Amino acid sequence: MKENLIKVAMVDDHVLLRNALSSLVNNTGKCTVLYEVSNGKELIDKLHSTIHPDIVILDLNMPEMNGQETAEYLQQHHPDIKVLMLTMYDSELALIRLLKAGVKGFMKKDIHPSELIAAIESVHNHGYYYSSHTSSKLANLFIESDDKSKSFERIMMSELELKFMKLVCSEMTYKEIAVELKLNPRAIDGMRDTLFTRLDAKSRVGLAMYSIKHGIMQT
Repeated sequence: MKENLIKVAMVDDHVLLRNALSSLVNNTGKCTVLYEVSNGKELIDKLHSTIHPDIVILDLNMPEMNGQETAEYLQQHHPDIKVLMLTMYDSELALIRLLKAGVKGFMKKDIHPSELIAAIESVHNHGYYYSSHTSSKLANLFIESDDKSKSFERIMMSELELKFMKLVCSEMTYKEIAVELKLNPRAIDGMRDTLFTRLDAKSRVGLAMYSIKHGIMQT
């Protein structure tokens, strides 16, 4: 195996799809599939006994140990392994849960071969990848730029705004957040819209990504 090849593990309980994706990856000349398994439990067994991949491509819905549970395990025990998630879901709360589980990118199962390889290379080289389908939801907040001003936005936030940003990462509705912060829903909407503008975010997921990236969620 060439040293410069990106090492990939494929985790999906649909054998035909798994084989097809593996074949595409192996034929690029840039990547190699170390192994294919059907669920997270089988992946963990492999990690105990053989070489580790650079990237794991996970299906979200699998028996025994699904994609989110597997991503959470990898985040805790193998944080150096990056996760790309195959999923048909794109709701804000679902994406937030997966981001908190350490997922670095999302792809639909009908992904074009060229986009699949672009996703693998982007995660390997830059740390994150978001498809054209989800990029508008994710607001591109993880893309590095020369403008570092956004790094200081956290310092400029009030205590109330910081509490709001933490709660945005939960599964609470905006109305429930208003109750938690003892504010009326209109005040919460105003705070959200202000933060959208200040942080250049386009959605709740964008705010959650900012919180995760800048450590607000853990403070």
